[in-house]
Amino acid sequence: MLEIPQEMVDRVVAHGRRDHPDECCGVIAAKDGAATRIFEMENAERSPTGFVFDSQEWLRVYRDIDDADEELLAVYHSHTATEAYPSRTDVRWSATAGFPHWLLVSTRSAELELRSFTIEDGVVTEEEVRVT
Repeated sequence: MLEIPQEMVDRVVAHGRRDHPDECCGVIAAKDGAATRIFEMENAERSPTGFVFDSQEWLRVYRDIDDADEELLAVYHSHTATEAYPSRTDVRWSATAGFPHWLLVSTRSAELELRSFTIEDGVVTEEEVRVT
């Protein structure tokens, strides 16, 4: 289960809608398992079908999280024309990314579609998103 505050859900959805038709991306940090901060990041790929963190920005974010004694809780990104479900690229990237949770939002319609997954050894498992 991924537990995150409503404010973070709102920011992820707003980021996805703002960057549409390109995918948005970012990370959520946590302390002792509780979500603490969200980092809206630039999609260096600027693509409607994929995302890549800018390496300089990713290094700054990673250091900021580490310096605050936080951990990476989730990566989030949007899918612009498909459901909020991990793509084959997401599954491949998960093998080296090290994120416990994958939070996806679909911006293909005005209807909210936000889902979270764990991806371990190529196996995608949907999990509950508990909004606090």
